[in-house]
Amino acid sequence: MASRREGIGLIQQGLSLEGYDPGGEDGIWGPKTLGAIDALRRNGGAAVPQTGWAAKDLLDPPWITEAKTVLGLHETRDNAALKAWLRSDGKTLGDPKALPWCGDFTETAIKNSLPAEPFSGALGANPYWARNWALFGTACEPCYGCVLVFERSGGGGHVAFAVGQDDAYFFCLGGNQNNAVNVSRIAKSRLLASRWPATATPATPRTPLPRMTAGAAGITTNEV
Repeated sequence: MASRREGIGLIQQGLSLEGYDPGGEDGIWGPKTLGAIDALRRNGGAAVPQTGWAAKDLLDPPWITEAKTVLGLHETRDNAALKAWLRSDGKTLGDPKALPWCGDFTETAIKNSLPAEPFSGALGANPYWARNWALFGTACEPCYGCVLVFERSGGGGHVAFAVGQDDAYFFCLGGNQNNAVNVSRIAKSRLLASRWPATATPATPRTPLPRMTAGAAGITTNEV
C-alpha cells in the first residue's frame, strides 16, 4: 500500500508542475486528481501556458522506470522479492536485510535498463560501495534521473537517483532508505557528486529537477 501511495503522490506532483490542480499531493486518488489527469489528456499532454512544461518532459528515463518496479519493497517484509530483483542483473551483494544495499539497488536499475553502460575502475570492481559511484558515467548538474552520491556521517556514503528538489533537499528514489525502496529527502549539503549514464547521453534528454513538496517523503540522514 505504501508504494502505491508514493507512486500516486509522484503523479500528483507532476500534475502540479504542469499546472493541473490534483487537489494536493497526498498520494490518494480523488476526484480532483482524476479530473486533472482527464484535463491533461484532453489537452494532448501539452503544457499549460504558465509552466512551459509538456508531458513528454516528465517521461522517465529507463533506469527510473526499472527502479520504480520495486518502489515500496522493504528489506525485511519483502525480503524474497527484493533479493530476487537485486540479483536479476546477474549478481548481487547479498541479503539486503544484513548488508547496506543502496549501491546494489542503483547497479541493478542501471544494468537492467542500460546493459551496455560501462563500469570501470573502482566502480567496476565494487559497485556496492556508494562513493565509487562518483566515477560513474559523466559529471552533470543535478537533473531528473541522475545518480547522486552523498557523504554519510561516520564514513561511507549513499547513492540514489534524483527525482526532485526543494531549497534544502534533494528528493531521491533509492534503496536502503529507511530499510526500503522509496523517495526520501536528503540534504543538499551532503552531496558529493552528480552523474549521468555515459550511454544515455546522446539519446536521453536531461530534464530539470522539478520542485517538490514534502508530502509523504521522509528525511533520511544516515542510511545504514
